Amino acid sequence: MLTIKTINDNPEAVIKKLAKKHFDGKEIIYKVLGEDKRRRDIQTELDGLLADVNAKSKSIGALMKEGKKDEAENQRSFVQEVKGRIQVLEADLKDAEMQVQEMLVLIPNLPADEVPEGRVAEDNVEIKTGGAIPDLGDEALPHWDLAKKYDLIDFELGVKIAGAGFPVYKGKGARLQRALINFFLDKARDAGYIEVQPPYVVNAASGYGTGNLPDKEGQMYHATLDDLYLIPTAEVPVTNIYRDVILEEKDLPVKNTAYSACFRREAGSYGKDVRGLNRLHQFDKVEIVRIDTPEHSYESLKEMVNHVESLVEELGLPWRILRLCGGDMSFTSALTFDFEVFSAAQKRWLEVSSVSNFESFQANRLKCRYRTTEYKKTQLVHTLNGSALALPRIVAALLENNQKPDGIHIPKALVPYTGFDIIN
Repeated sequence: MLTIKTINDNPEAVIKKLAKKHFDGKEIIYKVLGEDKRRRDIQTELDGLLADVNAKSKSIGALMKEGKKDEAENQRSFVQEVKGRIQVLEADLKDAEMQVQEMLVLIPNLPADEVPEGRVAEDNVEIKTGGAIPDLGDEALPHWDLAKKYDLIDFELGVKIAGAGFPVYKGKGARLQRALINFFLDKARDAGYIEVQPPYVVNAASGYGTGNLPDKEGQMYHATLDDLYLIPTAEVPVTNIYRDVILEEKDLPVKNTAYSACFRREAGSYGKDVRGLNRLHQFDKVEIVRIDTPEHSYESLKEMVNHVESLVEELGLPWRILRLCGGDMSFTSALTFDFEVFSAAQKRWLEVSSVSNFESFQANRLKCRYRTTEYKKTQLVHTLNGSALALPRIVAALLENNQKPDGIHIPKALVPYTGFDIIN
């Protein structure tokens, strides 16, 4: 959530930056400013009246002691009258604060200066590539056929049990899943991240804190009886560990990693884009989350991007990094880098990670601050997160890209985790 100070300081600059995200912010920004002025005016009047009441209340006792009963009664009548006005102002102040908050939560984060212009995915900017795209020929099978051939994943059984988008992993397919999770967690721990195991459900306050509510309410599974939401990513519970927390500057950056199942209601487009593992309602992911000072957060973002790059390199997958354009960024992000791997049988790029800096946007919702070492003042932290990595499309690319006549060969980095080097 943007701070009211950010909007007040330069509303036209805010409107211009929001336009890069293709969000028309002029009307709502000036409504926020108007309501905030009303709030400040009420607060000023309220503070003045409270001071008057306090002073006159103190004087009543002194007047009574001096025998000035009539004057004391006049003061008492004045105090009672003003207290009525104070009650009205307090109600008005609460309403104005609520109006400001209800509008602020509808405004996206501002994109960083380096975010490219653009509206759709095709406008994203490729900044780096790596790995070699294998030439499998026309006989190569897509991963859904490989999964059936080697009895790795049963999509139809998932439909029977739950519905489309909930596959059942079997045998070496399940072992490959577990191997990837452990591999990613070990690599994150080696990079200094502390592993946590969070709940898979969160309350509304947690969803609000990371910006998933109200923006993504329609995409989250909601257990209405308990008013709990299934997590769309471990980012939500892990980041909310620090809701309403004041950290010490010496303890930053905070670095956490977590494995979780992830649940998302929307399944995107149709056809090949959602076939097999391309898009699911439930999937596994290892997340990395960082909390840092504003001065260091973009260095942290670079370190996180490098970490994800090392993972796809070790898996031997062809990859590329995209800097997302304004129109393709999330509601909460200030700058996002997407990682994609090439699926050789499908002959298309598949997104496997987004690494983002949210600057103080989430922190303002979370009320997460840090106390500076030198001045002992508190200010908002910056929060960051990244997929390291999401499994479904990694599995799809691994199966497709490593298929050979004798079976599917497992990358060397994974063999100690799988316990086998080939699926046949």
